[in-house]
Amino acid sequence: MGEQPSIIGSQPLLRKLPVSYIERLAALAHHISLPAGYRLFDEGTTADRFWLIDAGQVTLDAMVPGDGRVIIETLGRGDLVGLSWLEPPYQFRYGAVTTQPMQAFEFSASAVRALCDSDSALGYALLHRFLAVAAHRLQVTRARLLESRSSAAASRA
Repeated sequence: MGEQPSIIGSQPLLRKLPVSYIERLAALAHHISLPAGYRLFDEGTTADRFWLIDAGQVTLDAMVPGDGRVIIETLGRGDLVGLSWLEPPYQFRYGAVTTQPMQAFEFSASAVRALCDSDSALGYALLHRFLAVAAHRLQVTRARLLESRSSAAASRA
């Protein structure tokens, strides 16, 4: 495993988790590199993985009827990409594309779900952290969609 557990453990989402949790999660992670302009996923596709960004940027987008793709949020180092792996039907609810070359820790959703099922304390700790990210994303999405609608209404006036 080498340095990977300490690097993963320093990610803001996982900071202060017990070392045993970090080691178990690190065993499931693969460090990947992707070029700028790479689409990680589209809305409605199977959410079979998630990422912790180590370097680079990703934008989350949503299809808005009449407006096309609207950028919801730009994510960078330390941010989580992909929440939809947590609950059935395991389909992404946004799209995501790299806007800079990205390095990230990629996790298999089914492997992490199995780990959480086998250790409810670890699962609860992760769920608590992922729900905080989800709550933030809902607020950001609401603000962006309201902004998009306001801009569209102003341009029609």
